[in-house]
Amino acid sequence: MSQSALANDALAQEFVQFSLDCGVLKFGEFKTKAGRLSPYFFNAGLFDDGAKLGKLASFYAQRLMQSDIEFDMIFGPAYKGIPLGAAVAIELAHLGKNVPFAYNRKEAKDHGEGGSLVGAPLKGRVLIVDDVMSAGTAARESIALIKAAGATAHAVVIALDRQEMATEKKADGTTQDVPYSAVQYVREQVGLQVCAIAELSDLLAYLNAQLGNAMGEHLARTQAYRERYGVRAA
Repeated sequence: MSQSALANDALAQEFVQFSLDCGVLKFGEFKTKAGRLSPYFFNAGLFDDGAKLGKLASFYAQRLMQSDIEFDMIFGPAYKGIPLGAAVAIELAHLGKNVPFAYNRKEAKDHGEGGSLVGAPLKGRVLIVDDVMSAGTAARESIALIKAAGATAHAVVIALDRQEMATEKKADGTTQDVPYSAVQYVREQVGLQVCAIAELSDLLAYLNAQLGNAMGEHLARTQAYRERYGVRAA
């Protein structure tokens, strides 16, 4: 099943509610790395206890099982991807798909087993697990590690696709918006499949369903932000 076919589905709506309940998803005015004033903020670092992390991993695993993505093992990029990847591997095993798991260190060890990679040997089609994709930089770093090990970076799974324009640096050091998102870049230019538990469109659908209460008041600002910085669905 394609990601577009999964838009606004029950799993995505449940994930939005879960993120709000955990304080991971907040509304207000937040400055992004690109310098934009966003009406919402998603901080996956606040999935910070066993129950939250386990539930988060369950969302990842369910979305992967619903998708048409095939993979042979999981890779968790340092640092946030390490606990995420491990937890997702556990949840997939509970669902009957037991796959190897590996991760990298930021600094290579020169003793013991050495190197920067830990866990199962990288081989076959590798699925990268991360939280969000802002510029695709982390994905490119993971791809280089996976390729150097002789395996194939095949797909990426993330929690939230913001569906907004990426930025790139100009020669003078300033940044400019580009007409594609980081997810679209990784899909179309890098050639990896990308799967998200939820997208900005799912968040808008959630807010639309809340019209008439306090939460629904955030719809207009979030919709305006999408109209200013959003990209067309891939």
